[in-house]
Amino acid sequence: MPDYSAHREVEDGPRPMPFQAPQGDLTVLAGSGNPRLAQAIAAELGVRLVPSQAQYFSEGNVFVRVQENVRGRDVFVIQGVHYPVNDNFVELLFWIDALKRASVQQVTAVIPFFSYAKGDKKDEPRVSIRARVCADAIEAAGCDRVLTMDLHSPQIQGFFGIPVDHLYGRHVLCEHIRRLAIPDLVVCSPDIGFAKDAASFAHLLGVPVVIGNKQRPGHDETVQALEVIGHVEGKHVLLVDDFTITGRTLIAMADILKQRGALDIYAAVTHGVLSRGAAARIGDSVIKHMFMTDTIEYRLDPYPPNVTVVTVAPLFAEAIRSVHDRTSVSNLFPEKLLPPNKT
Repeated sequence: MPDYSAHREVEDGPRPMPFQAPQGDLTVLAGSGNPRLAQAIAAELGVRLVPSQAQYFSEGNVFVRVQENVRGRDVFVIQGVHYPVNDNFVELLFWIDALKRASVQQVTAVIPFFSYAKGDKKDEPRVSIRARVCADAIEAAGCDRVLTMDLHSPQIQGFFGIPVDHLYGRHVLCEHIRRLAIPDLVVCSPDIGFAKDAASFAHLLGVPVVIGNKQRPGHDETVQALEVIGHVEGKHVLLVDDFTITGRTLIAMADILKQRGALDIYAAVTHGVLSRGAAARIGDSVIKHMFMTDTIEYRLDPYPPNVTVVTVAPLFAEAIRSVHDRTSVSNLFPEKLLPPNKT
């Protein structure tokens, strides 16, 4: 009988297994909603984007495919829910489902802008609480965690039965604004609903805060600015809000501020939704300069010269690293005054 013993490999104990973090390798996947932001986040993290494909067929059907093995990984899929809102939302659900079926260890939905957060309550008869429906759908698809920025109402985190990490764009915006060294600056909320957030802006910048008052008569996106609570005469004013769609709220309040004797009017919003015609409207307004982040990439119209985009890629990268390493995300947002301006 042949002796095969000479062909056997001699092993000193079991072969060592390659090291893998208990939570799986950090992996970033880009949906079609935020490809540039996703690439910037991956670059900040020092990882490459997982090859993937999202294809939209002629009748509107969407097909997604992860193009490499992701078994056992800790995956962050970056997909905003902005225009086209329903396409982007359904695509997000399909990415989550595809990743869970590919046996990832954990999937985190990174949603830079969650448009349906505006539908957070039943304030009229026979209407849907859209944010809750979307939260249920994200969970049902198999998502383990959500990472998002500046929800329209923070209580929407409670619509989810899974952890939600909520980032704030004001720190990034305030760092940029402070470099301008605008003298005699006050922060203004366009309405009472955003007053607490405006106070946080003012606290970070070390300046006073005033409050605007507005009414929105119906669902036609028109707004009436009524009054300003506080002193703005002879002051430069920074209008702040979480998002702007038509720009009419900010423009109406800017006009009121000018009538009250304010000097230059600036604006800062996290999410520049900007429906068709909004960019030109802002460009023609009394707003000297508007600052917004890059949570939304789709542009219906070119930005006017008085709009500047500030990236939030480093902040999202830090948050993703914190989630992956199981460290605190809240430590990224110390509620303290920014250091003195060195310029």
